[in-house]
Amino acid sequence: MAKPKKTARHDRTGLARSYPYYLANRPVAANTDLEVRDKYSGKIATRTAFGDAATIRKAIVAAHKARDAMAAFPPDKRRDVLEHCVRRFEERFEELALALCIEAGKPIADARGEVTRLIDTFRIAAGEATRIDGEVIELQISERTRGYRGMVKRVPIGVCSFITPFNFPLNLVAHKVAPAIAAGCPFVLKPAAKTPVGALIIGEVLAETDLPRGAFSVVPCSNEDAAALTEDERIALLSFTGGLVGWDLKARAGRKKVILELGGNAACIVDADPGADLDHVVDRLVFGAYYQSGQSCISVQHILVHRDLYERLRKKLKAKVAALRMGDPRSDTTFIGPMIDEDAARRVESWIDAAVKGGAKRIAGSRRDGNMLPAALLEKVPHDSDLYRQEAFGPVACLQPFDDFEEALATVNASEFGLQAGVFTGNLAHAMRAWDALDVGGVIVGDVPSFRVDNMPYGGVKQSGLGREGVRYAIEDMTEQRLLVIRG
Repeated sequence: MAKPKKTARHDRTGLARSYPYYLANRPVAANTDLEVRDKYSGKIATRTAFGDAATIRKAIVAAHKARDAMAAFPPDKRRDVLEHCVRRFEERFEELALALCIEAGKPIADARGEVTRLIDTFRIAAGEATRIDGEVIELQISERTRGYRGMVKRVPIGVCSFITPFNFPLNLVAHKVAPAIAAGCPFVLKPAAKTPVGALIIGEVLAETDLPRGAFSVVPCSNEDAAALTEDERIALLSFTGGLVGWDLKARAGRKKVILELGGNAACIVDADPGADLDHVVDRLVFGAYYQSGQSCISVQHILVHRDLYERLRKKLKAKVAALRMGDPRSDTTFIGPMIDEDAARRVESWIDAAVKGGAKRIAGSRRDGNMLPAALLEKVPHDSDLYRQEAFGPVACLQPFDDFEEALATVNASEFGLQAGVFTGNLAHAMRAWDALDVGGVIVGDVPSFRVDNMPYGGVKQSGLGREGVRYAIEDMTEQRLLVIRG
Protein backbone atom coordinates (compact mmCIF):
# COMPACT_ATOMS: atom_id res chain seq x y z
CA MET A 1 0.00 0.00 0.00
CA ALA A 2 1.38 3.43 -0.94
CA LYS A 3 2.16 5.96 1.74
CA PRO A 4 -0.51 8.61 2.28
CA LYS A 5 0.14 11.75 0.30
CA LYS A 6 0.09 15.14 1.94
CA THR A 7 -3.35 16.63 1.80
CA ALA A 8 -4.01 19.89 0.01
CA ARG A 9 -3.38 23.11 1.91
CA HIS A 10 -6.46 24.30 3.73
CA ASP A 11 -7.65 27.82 4.36
CA ARG A 12 -9.55 29.10 7.35
CA THR A 13 -12.81 27.48 6.20
CA GLY A 14 -11.37 24.01 6.85
CA LEU A 15 -11.52 23.05 3.16
CA ALA A 16 -8.72 23.04 0.63
CA ARG A 17 -8.70 26.10 -1.58
CA SER A 18 -9.38 23.86 -4.55
CA TYR A 19 -9.77 20.18 -5.38
CA PRO A 20 -8.89 18.20 -8.50
CA TYR A 21 -11.09 15.51 -9.93
CA TYR A 22 -9.76 11.97 -10.29
CA LEU A 23 -9.40 10.46 -13.74
CA ALA A 24 -8.11 6.89 -13.96
CA ASN A 25 -6.84 7.01 -10.35
CA ARG A 26 -4.91 10.26 -10.79
CA PRO A 27 -5.72 13.81 -9.65
CA VAL A 28 -6.35 16.20 -12.51
CA ALA A 29 -6.44 19.91 -11.72
CA ALA A 30 -8.07 20.64 -15.06
CA ASN A 31 -9.73 23.85 -13.85
CA THR A 32 -11.46 25.38 -10.84
CA ASP A 33 -14.76 25.88 -12.60
CA LEU A 34 -17.12 24.43 -9.99
CA GLU A 35 -17.90 26.77 -7.11
CA VAL A 36 -18.86 25.00 -3.90
CA ARG A 37 -20.75 27.24 -1.53
CA ASP A 38 -21.05 27.20 2.22
CA LYS A 39 -24.74 26.39 2.49
CA TYR A 40 -25.17 28.48 5.66
CA SER A 41 -23.30 31.67 4.70
CA GLY A 42 -23.83 31.39 0.94
CA LYS A 43 -20.16 32.28 0.36
CA ILE A 44 -17.84 30.33 -1.92
CA ALA A 45 -16.07 27.82 0.34
CA THR A 46 -13.85 26.15 -2.27
CA ARG A 47 -13.63 25.34 -5.95
CA THR A 48 -13.21 22.01 -7.68
CA ALA A 49 -12.30 20.80 -11.12
CA PHE A 50 -15.36 20.26 -13.28
CA GLY A 51 -15.34 17.62 -15.99
CA ASP A 52 -17.03 17.59 -19.37
CA ALA A 53 -18.37 14.93 -21.69
CA ALA A 54 -14.88 14.21 -23.03
CA THR A 55 -13.61 13.63 -19.48
CA ILE A 56 -16.43 11.16 -18.81
CA ARG A 57 -15.63 9.30 -22.03
CA LYS A 58 -11.96 9.04 -21.01
CA ALA A 59 -12.98 7.74 -17.60
CA ILE A 60 -15.20 5.06 -19.17
CA VAL A 61 -12.43 4.00 -21.56
CA ALA A 62 -9.95 3.73 -18.68
CA ALA A 63 -12.39 1.71 -16.58
CA HIS A 64 -13.14 -0.61 -19.49
CA LYS A 65 -9.42 -1.25 -20.00
CA ALA A 66 -9.06 -1.96 -16.26
CA ARG A 67 -11.71 -4.73 -16.19
CA ASP A 68 -9.28 -7.65 -16.41
CA ALA A 69 -6.79 -6.11 -13.99
CA MET A 70 -9.51 -5.43 -11.43
CA ALA A 71 -10.97 -8.92 -11.81
CA ALA A 72 -7.48 -10.36 -11.26
CA PHE A 73 -6.76 -8.05 -8.31
CA PRO A 74 -6.74 -10.59 -5.45
CA PRO A 75 -9.47 -10.49 -2.79
CA ASP A 76 -6.94 -9.95 0.00
CA LYS A 77 -5.56 -6.91 -1.82
CA ARG A 78 -9.09 -5.53 -2.31
CA ARG A 79 -9.56 -5.98 1.43
CA ASP A 80 -6.26 -4.15 2.08
CA VAL A 81 -7.39 -1.21 -0.06
CA LEU A 82 -10.64 -0.95 1.85
CA GLU A 83 -8.90 -1.26 5.22
CA HIS A 84 -6.50 1.50 4.16
CA CYS A 85 -9.51 3.69 3.45
CA VAL A 86 -10.93 2.95 6.89
CA ARG A 87 -7.67 4.03 8.57
CA ARG A 88 -7.40 7.21 6.51
CA PHE A 89 -11.02 8.19 7.07
CA GLU A 90 -10.50 7.74 10.80
CA GLU A 91 -7.42 9.97 10.62
CA ARG A 92 -9.32 12.60 8.64
CA PHE A 93 -12.55 12.25 10.61
CA GLU A 94 -13.00 15.90 11.62
CA GLU A 95 -11.94 17.17 8.21
CA LEU A 96 -14.58 15.00 6.56
CA ALA A 97 -17.23 16.09 9.07
CA LEU A 98 -16.45 19.76 8.56
CA ALA A 99 -16.56 19.31 4.78
CA LEU A 100 -20.08 17.90 5.15
CA CYS A 101 -21.06 20.71 7.45
CA ILE A 102 -19.90 23.30 4.93
CA GLU A 103 -20.84 21.86 1.55
CA ALA A 104 -24.13 20.22 2.60
CA GLY A 105 -25.16 22.48 5.49
CA LYS A 106 -25.41 19.36 7.65
CA PRO A 107 -25.40 20.05 11.42
CA ILE A 108 -22.05 18.97 12.79
CA ALA A 109 -23.53 16.21 14.96
CA ASP A 110 -25.22 14.68 11.90
CA ALA A 111 -22.03 15.19 9.87
CA ARG A 112 -19.98 13.24 12.39
CA GLY A 113 -22.60 10.52 12.32
CA GLU A 114 -22.29 10.26 8.55
CA VAL A 115 -18.49 10.00 8.71
CA THR A 116 -18.95 7.14 11.18
CA ARG A 117 -21.24 5.42 8.70
CA LEU A 118 -18.73 6.00 5.88
CA ILE A 119 -16.14 4.18 7.96
CA ASP A 120 -18.60 1.41 8.86
CA THR A 121 -19.50 0.87 5.21
CA PHE A 122 -15.88 0.53 4.08
CA ARG A 123 -15.13 -1.73 7.06
CA ILE A 124 -18.06 -4.01 6.18
CA ALA A 125 -16.90 -4.13 2.55
CA ALA A 126 -13.37 -5.04 3.65
CA GLY A 127 -14.77 -8.02 5.50
CA GLU A 128 -16.90 -9.09 2.54
CA ALA A 129 -14.08 -8.81 -0.02
CA THR A 130 -12.67 -12.21 0.95
CA ARG A 131 -16.07 -13.87 1.39
CA ILE A 132 -17.44 -13.77 -2.15
CA ASP A 133 -18.03 -17.49 -2.31
CA GLY A 134 -19.52 -19.87 -4.84
CA GLU A 135 -21.33 -23.15 -4.44
CA VAL A 136 -21.32 -26.77 -5.48
CA ILE A 137 -24.45 -27.94 -7.30
CA GLU A 138 -25.61 -31.54 -7.26
CA LEU A 139 -26.24 -32.36 -10.93
CA GLN A 140 -26.82 -36.10 -10.55
CA ILE A 141 -30.58 -35.86 -10.60
CA SER A 142 -31.21 -38.72 -13.04
CA GLU A 143 -29.42 -41.55 -14.82
CA ARG A 144 -28.60 -39.18 -17.69
CA THR A 145 -26.52 -36.87 -15.45
CA ARG A 146 -24.61 -39.41 -13.38
CA GLY A 147 -20.95 -38.53 -13.11
CA TYR A 148 -21.47 -34.81 -13.70
CA ARG A 149 -20.47 -32.18 -11.14
CA GLY A 150 -21.41 -28.53 -11.09
CA MET A 151 -19.79 -25.55 -9.45
CA VAL A 152 -20.59 -21.85 -9.52
CA LYS A 153 -18.35 -18.91 -8.71
CA ARG A 154 -19.13 -15.21 -8.68
CA VAL A 155 -17.13 -12.93 -10.99
CA PRO A 156 -17.13 -9.11 -11.33
CA ILE A 157 -19.85 -7.79 -13.61
CA GLY A 158 -17.53 -5.21 -15.20
CA VAL A 159 -17.56 -1.42 -15.38
CA CYS A 160 -20.00 0.34 -13.06
CA SER A 161 -21.26 3.91 -13.24
CA PHE A 162 -22.45 5.66 -10.11
CA ILE A 163 -24.50 8.85 -9.78
CA THR A 164 -25.07 10.19 -6.26
CA PRO A 165 -27.16 13.04 -4.75
CA PHE A 166 -26.32 15.90 -2.42
CA ASN A 167 -27.90 14.80 0.85
CA PHE A 168 -25.43 12.09 1.94
CA PRO A 169 -22.26 13.06 0.06
CA LEU A 170 -20.14 10.48 1.89
CA ASN A 171 -22.29 7.51 2.77
CA LEU A 172 -24.26 7.24 -0.45
CA VAL A 173 -20.94 7.32 -2.30
CA ALA A 174 -19.59 4.69 0.09
CA HIS A 175 -22.51 2.36 -0.63
CA LYS A 176 -21.53 2.27 -4.28
CA VAL A 177 -17.74 2.58 -4.18
CA ALA A 178 -16.88 0.18 -1.34
CA PRO A 179 -18.87 -2.81 -2.75
CA ALA A 180 -17.42 -2.16 -6.22
CA ILE A 181 -13.88 -2.44 -4.88
CA ALA A 182 -14.78 -5.55 -2.88
CA ALA A 183 -16.34 -7.12 -5.98
CA GLY A 184 -13.45 -6.20 -8.30
CA CYS A 185 -15.36 -3.76 -10.50
CA PRO A 186 -13.82 -0.60 -11.98
CA PHE A 187 -16.13 2.41 -11.73
CA VAL A 188 -16.81 6.00 -12.71
CA LEU A 189 -18.52 8.16 -10.10
CA LYS A 190 -20.39 11.39 -10.69
CA PRO A 191 -21.02 13.08 -7.31
CA ALA A 192 -23.60 15.83 -6.94
CA ALA A 193 -22.26 19.16 -8.16
CA LYS A 194 -23.60 20.91 -5.05
CA THR A 195 -21.64 18.61 -2.72
CA PRO A 196 -18.61 17.15 -4.52
CA VAL A 197 -15.94 17.61 -1.85
CA GLY A 198 -16.60 14.48 0.22
CA ALA A 199 -16.41 12.25 -2.86
CA LEU A 200 -13.20 13.95 -3.99
CA ILE A 201 -11.61 13.32 -0.59
CA ILE A 202 -12.59 9.65 -0.98
CA GLY A 203 -10.92 9.79 -4.40
CA GLU A 204 -7.82 11.28 -2.83
CA VAL A 205 -7.61 8.40 -0.36
CA LEU A 206 -8.19 5.79 -3.08
CA ALA A 207 -5.37 7.38 -5.08
CA GLU A 208 -3.01 6.45 -2.24
CA THR A 209 -3.61 2.75 -2.91
CA ASP A 210 -2.28 0.33 -5.50
CA LEU A 211 -5.59 -0.23 -7.28
CA PRO A 212 -4.97 -1.00 -10.98
CA ARG A 213 -4.75 2.03 -13.22
CA GLY A 214 -8.23 2.99 -14.43
CA ALA A 215 -9.98 1.27 -11.52
CA PHE A 216 -11.74 4.46 -10.50
CA SER A 217 -12.60 7.96 -11.62
CA VAL A 218 -14.43 10.60 -9.57
CA VAL A 219 -15.63 13.42 -11.81
CA PRO A 220 -18.12 16.17 -10.96
CA CYS A 221 -19.82 17.27 -14.15
CA SER A 222 -23.15 18.47 -15.49
CA ASN A 223 -26.07 16.09 -15.91
CA GLU A 224 -25.89 16.59 -19.67
CA ASP A 225 -22.19 15.70 -19.85
CA ALA A 226 -22.84 12.62 -17.71
CA ALA A 227 -25.14 11.07 -20.34
CA ALA A 228 -22.57 8.41 -21.27
CA LEU A 229 -22.71 7.05 -17.72
CA THR A 230 -26.23 5.93 -18.58
CA GLU A 231 -25.96 5.16 -22.27
CA ASP A 232 -22.46 3.78 -22.94
CA GLU A 233 -22.66 0.06 -23.75
CA ARG A 234 -19.28 -0.63 -22.13
CA ILE A 235 -20.89 -0.05 -18.73
CA ALA A 236 -22.38 -3.18 -17.18
CA LEU A 237 -24.21 -1.61 -14.23
CA LEU A 238 -25.67 1.82 -13.45
CA SER A 239 -26.47 2.66 -9.83
CA PHE A 240 -28.38 5.92 -9.39
CA THR A 241 -29.62 7.56 -6.21
CA GLY A 242 -31.75 10.66 -6.67
CA GLY A 243 -35.12 11.81 -7.93
CA LEU A 244 -37.73 10.27 -10.20
CA VAL A 245 -35.60 11.15 -13.22
CA GLY A 246 -34.07 7.76 -12.46
CA TRP A 247 -36.85 6.09 -14.40
CA ASP A 248 -35.82 8.08 -17.47
CA LEU A 249 -32.23 6.97 -16.98
CA LYS A 250 -33.40 3.35 -16.81
CA ALA A 251 -35.26 3.77 -20.10
CA ARG A 252 -32.05 5.04 -21.71
CA ALA A 253 -29.71 2.49 -20.13
CA GLY A 254 -30.08 -0.26 -22.71
CA ARG A 255 -29.09 -3.78 -21.61
CA LYS A 256 -27.07 -2.84 -18.52
CA LYS A 257 -28.25 -3.72 -15.02
CA VAL A 258 -29.84 -0.71 -13.28
CA ILE A 259 -30.19 -0.06 -9.55
CA LEU A 260 -32.40 2.88 -8.53
CA GLU A 261 -33.07 4.49 -5.16
CA LEU A 262 -35.53 7.29 -5.82
CA GLY A 263 -36.80 8.49 -2.46
CA GLY A 264 -40.12 8.36 -0.70
CA ASN A 265 -42.59 10.04 1.63
CA ALA A 266 -42.23 7.64 4.52
CA ALA A 267 -44.91 7.05 7.13
CA CYS A 268 -44.67 6.04 10.77
CA ILE A 269 -47.60 4.39 12.55
CA VAL A 270 -48.06 4.90 16.30
CA ASP A 271 -50.39 2.14 17.52
CA ALA A 272 -52.78 2.35 20.47
CA ASP A 273 -50.15 0.45 22.44
CA PRO A 274 -46.94 1.89 20.99
CA GLY A 275 -44.73 -0.52 22.92
CA ALA A 276 -42.62 2.34 24.30
CA ASP A 277 -42.89 5.41 26.47
CA LEU A 278 -44.67 8.19 24.58
CA ASP A 279 -41.85 10.67 25.21
CA HIS A 280 -39.41 8.25 23.58
CA VAL A 281 -41.74 7.84 20.62
CA VAL A 282 -41.95 11.62 20.22
CA ASP A 283 -38.16 11.97 20.43
CA ARG A 284 -37.72 9.42 17.65
CA LEU A 285 -40.43 10.99 15.48
CA VAL A 286 -38.77 14.39 15.78
CA PHE A 287 -35.42 12.92 14.87
CA GLY A 288 -36.86 11.02 11.91
CA ALA A 289 -38.81 13.97 10.53
CA TYR A 290 -36.36 16.82 11.01
CA TYR A 291 -32.76 15.61 11.20
CA GLN A 292 -30.64 17.34 8.54
CA SER A 293 -33.69 19.46 7.74
CA GLY A 294 -35.70 16.48 6.51
CA GLN A 295 -33.41 16.03 3.50
CA SER A 296 -33.41 12.25 3.65
CA CYS A 297 -35.15 9.69 1.46
CA ILE A 298 -36.50 7.98 4.60
CA SER A 299 -37.42 11.12 6.52
CA VAL A 300 -40.71 10.78 8.42
CA GLN A 301 -43.22 12.72 6.33
CA HIS A 302 -46.44 11.13 7.63
CA ILE A 303 -47.22 10.37 11.27
CA LEU A 304 -50.30 8.19 11.76
CA VAL A 305 -51.44 8.05 15.39
CA HIS A 306 -54.19 5.95 16.95
CA ARG A 307 -57.00 8.24 18.03
CA ASP A 308 -56.68 7.15 21.68
CA LEU A 309 -53.18 8.70 21.77
CA TYR A 310 -53.63 11.48 19.24
CA GLU A 311 -54.18 14.51 21.48
CA ARG A 312 -51.47 13.53 23.96
CA LEU A 313 -48.91 12.87 21.25
CA ARG A 314 -49.91 15.98 19.32
CA LYS A 315 -49.29 18.17 22.36
CA LYS A 316 -45.88 16.64 23.09
CA LEU A 317 -44.86 16.72 19.44
CA LYS A 318 -45.86 20.37 19.05
CA ALA A 319 -43.74 21.39 22.04
CA LYS A 320 -40.76 19.35 20.88
CA VAL A 321 -40.82 20.65 17.32
CA ALA A 322 -41.21 24.27 18.45
CA ALA A 323 -38.12 23.88 20.66
CA LEU A 324 -35.79 22.67 17.92
CA ARG A 325 -32.77 24.96 17.57
CA MET A 326 -32.13 26.31 14.08
CA GLY A 327 -28.91 28.01 13.07
CA ASP A 328 -25.25 27.60 12.11
CA PRO A 329 -24.60 23.93 11.38
CA ARG A 330 -21.11 24.23 12.89
CA SER A 331 -22.68 24.63 16.34
CA ASP A 332 -23.08 21.47 18.40
CA THR A 333 -26.45 22.76 19.60
CA THR A 334 -27.95 23.23 16.13
CA PHE A 335 -30.52 20.65 15.05
CA ILE A 336 -32.06 22.39 12.02
CA GLY A 337 -29.51 23.72 9.55
CA PRO A 338 -29.93 25.18 6.07
CA MET A 339 -31.57 23.36 3.21
CA ILE A 340 -29.35 22.71 0.24
CA ASP A 341 -30.39 25.96 -1.48
CA GLU A 342 -33.06 28.64 -1.45
CA ASP A 343 -35.00 27.08 -4.32
CA ALA A 344 -35.47 23.87 -2.30
CA ALA A 345 -36.61 25.80 0.77
CA ARG A 346 -38.96 27.94 -1.31
CA ARG A 347 -40.53 24.84 -2.86
CA VAL A 348 -41.23 23.20 0.51
CA GLU A 349 -42.62 26.45 1.90
CA SER A 350 -44.92 26.79 -1.11
CA TRP A 351 -46.20 23.23 -0.56
CA ILE A 352 -46.91 24.05 3.08
CA ASP A 353 -48.72 27.26 2.13
CA ALA A 354 -50.79 25.46 -0.50
CA ALA A 355 -51.77 22.77 2.01
CA VAL A 356 -52.83 25.40 4.56
CA LYS A 357 -54.82 27.20 1.90
CA GLY A 358 -56.51 23.88 1.12
CA GLY A 359 -57.58 23.34 4.73
CA ALA A 360 -54.54 22.04 6.60
CA LYS A 361 -53.82 23.37 10.08
CA ARG A 362 -50.31 24.48 10.98
CA ILE A 363 -49.36 23.14 14.42
CA ALA A 364 -45.75 24.35 14.37
CA GLY A 365 -43.50 26.27 12.00
CA SER A 366 -42.88 29.79 10.76
CA ARG A 367 -41.66 31.65 7.70
CA ARG A 368 -38.58 30.88 5.67
CA ASP A 369 -35.43 33.04 5.72
CA GLY A 370 -33.43 32.30 2.58
CA ASN A 371 -32.64 28.60 2.68
CA MET A 372 -33.39 28.38 6.40
CA LEU A 373 -36.83 26.81 6.88
CA PRO A 374 -38.05 26.21 10.44
CA ALA A 375 -39.43 22.79 11.31
CA ALA A 376 -43.13 22.57 10.42
CA LEU A 377 -45.87 20.23 11.64
CA LEU A 378 -49.34 20.15 10.06
CA GLU A 379 -52.56 18.21 10.48
CA LYS A 380 -55.65 17.80 8.29
CA VAL A 381 -53.43 17.99 5.22
CA PRO A 382 -55.50 17.48 2.03
CA HIS A 383 -54.72 14.10 0.49
CA ASP A 384 -54.55 15.56 -2.98
CA SER A 385 -51.93 18.19 -2.05
CA ASP A 386 -48.27 18.00 -3.10
CA LEU A 387 -47.28 18.02 0.56
CA TYR A 388 -49.24 14.83 1.14
CA ARG A 389 -48.61 12.98 -2.12
CA GLN A 390 -45.07 13.91 -3.14
CA GLU A 391 -41.69 13.66 -1.44
CA ALA A 392 -41.27 16.87 0.57
CA PHE A 393 -37.54 16.42 1.26
CA GLY A 394 -37.63 19.16 3.84
CA PRO A 395 -38.32 19.82 7.55
CA VAL A 396 -42.06 19.14 7.55
CA ALA A 397 -44.34 16.34 8.75
CA CYS A 398 -48.06 15.64 8.39
CA LEU A 399 -49.97 14.35 11.41
CA GLN A 400 -53.23 12.39 11.19
CA PRO A 401 -55.30 10.06 13.42
CA PHE A 402 -56.58 6.57 12.67
CA ASP A 403 -59.10 4.31 14.41
CA ASP A 404 -58.15 0.86 13.15
CA PHE A 405 -54.71 -0.66 12.50
CA GLU A 406 -55.78 -2.07 9.14
CA GLU A 407 -56.90 1.43 8.17
CA ALA A 408 -53.44 2.75 8.99
CA LEU A 409 -51.77 0.05 6.89
CA ALA A 410 -54.04 0.89 3.95
CA THR A 411 -53.18 4.58 4.29
CA VAL A 412 -49.45 3.82 4.10
CA ASN A 413 -49.96 1.55 1.08
CA ALA A 414 -51.94 4.23 -0.76
CA SER A 415 -48.69 6.12 -1.35
CA GLU A 416 -47.02 5.91 -4.76
CA PHE A 417 -43.74 5.41 -2.89
CA GLY A 418 -42.54 2.45 -0.87
CA LEU A 419 -39.08 2.79 0.63
CA GLN A 420 -39.42 2.14 4.38
CA ALA A 421 -42.15 2.47 7.01
CA GLY A 422 -41.99 2.65 10.79
CA VAL A 423 -44.39 1.06 13.28
CA PHE A 424 -44.48 1.70 17.02
CA THR A 425 -46.50 -1.14 18.48
CA GLY A 426 -46.41 -3.43 21.48
CA ASN A 427 -48.70 -5.88 19.70
CA LEU A 428 -46.69 -8.70 18.10
CA ALA A 429 -49.57 -9.62 15.81
CA HIS A 430 -49.68 -6.03 14.54
CA ALA A 431 -45.92 -6.03 13.99
CA MET A 432 -46.11 -9.21 11.93
CA ARG A 433 -49.19 -7.97 10.07
CA ALA A 434 -47.32 -4.79 9.12
CA TRP A 435 -44.43 -6.87 7.78
CA ASP A 436 -46.86 -8.95 5.71
CA ALA A 437 -49.09 -6.13 4.47
CA LEU A 438 -46.98 -3.02 3.94
CA ASP A 439 -45.83 -2.60 0.35
CA VAL A 440 -42.43 -1.14 1.17
CA GLY A 441 -38.81 -2.24 1.02
CA GLY A 442 -38.41 -2.34 4.79
CA VAL A 443 -40.59 -2.25 7.91
CA ILE A 444 -38.98 -0.86 11.07
CA VAL A 445 -40.83 -1.93 14.23
CA GLY A 446 -40.15 0.04 17.40
CA ASP A 447 -38.48 2.92 15.57
CA VAL A 448 -38.88 5.40 12.72
CA PRO A 449 -38.42 4.51 9.02
CA SER A 450 -35.30 6.70 9.06
CA PHE A 451 -33.39 3.90 10.81
CA ARG A 452 -30.73 2.24 8.66
CA VAL A 453 -27.72 0.03 9.32
CA ASP A 454 -25.20 -0.19 6.52
CA ASN A 455 -25.13 -3.98 6.22
CA MET A 456 -28.88 -4.44 5.86
CA PRO A 457 -30.73 -4.68 2.53
CA TYR A 458 -32.04 -1.21 1.73
CA GLY A 459 -34.19 -0.11 -1.16
CA GLY A 460 -37.75 0.43 -2.26
CA VAL A 461 -40.66 -0.61 -4.43
CA LYS A 462 -43.14 1.30 -6.59
CA GLN A 463 -41.85 4.81 -7.32
CA SER A 464 -39.08 4.42 -4.74
CA GLY A 465 -36.95 2.39 -7.12
CA LEU A 466 -35.64 -1.13 -7.61
CA GLY A 467 -32.74 -3.20 -6.33
CA ARG A 468 -31.10 -3.16 -2.92
CA GLU A 469 -28.15 -1.39 -1.35
CA GLY A 470 -26.31 -2.72 1.69
CA VAL A 471 -22.77 -3.95 1.13
CA ARG A 472 -23.36 -7.68 0.67
CA TYR A 473 -26.45 -7.10 -1.47
CA ALA A 474 -24.65 -4.56 -3.64
CA ILE A 475 -21.78 -7.00 -4.15
CA GLU A 476 -24.30 -9.58 -5.38
CA ASP A 477 -25.52 -7.04 -7.96
CA MET A 478 -21.93 -6.23 -8.99
CA THR A 479 -21.05 -9.87 -9.59
CA GLU A 480 -22.55 -12.57 -11.76
CA GLN A 481 -22.57 -16.33 -11.60
CA ARG A 482 -20.22 -18.35 -13.76
CA LEU A 483 -20.97 -22.08 -14.03
CA LEU A 484 -18.49 -24.95 -14.40
CA VAL A 485 -19.73 -28.45 -15.27
CA ILE A 486 -17.31 -31.39 -15.16
CA ARG A 487 -17.96 -34.89 -16.33
CA GLY A 488 -15.97 -37.62 -14.70
